[in-house]
Amino acid sequence: MRLNELKPAPGAKKTRHRVGRGVGSGWGKTAGRGHKGQRARSGGYHKVGFEGGQMPLHRRLPKRGFTSLTRLDTAEVRLSELDRLQGADVDLAALQGAGIVPRAALGAKIILSGKLSKKVSVKGDVRVSKGARAAIEAAGGQVEVMEKAEPVRKLPKKEAAKA
Repeated sequence: MRLNELKPAPGAKKTRHRVGRGVGSGWGKTAGRGHKGQRARSGGYHKVGFEGGQMPLHRRLPKRGFTSLTRLDTAEVRLSELDRLQGADVDLAALQGAGIVPRAALGAKIILSGKLSKKVSVKGDVRVSKGARAAIEAAGGQVEVMEKAEPVRKLPKKEAAKA
């Protein structure tokens, strides 16, 4: 058998169904669209999900869940990954340089997963979970993380006038 002798299996290739090609074809005149109505007209049909004016299913069902737009901005870092890090100082730049955190990440959070056997000092805008903080301090390291200030909540005009 040669490449130029290859053919599809018998019955595998069917000819395209051509409608609107005369009465003798069996698909002439209305060409399978039936008589009159919105679907018979050229350019006449509705958008996806339209149910003839009835409230569509996707609007009848309740909304569920939430997808955060900033979920990829903060990367998770395990203690075991900190153990493989060369330097003793840990900040976002060091984590990005070691390839632990993606370059696009705007922040990182160290979580309690794995073991930490060396001293590390966590600085800068890297957040640390409670368990990870305890593990780092138990290994002789220290955590100097800048805590973000709480946003100032503005009162509505009516409440501000009363206060």
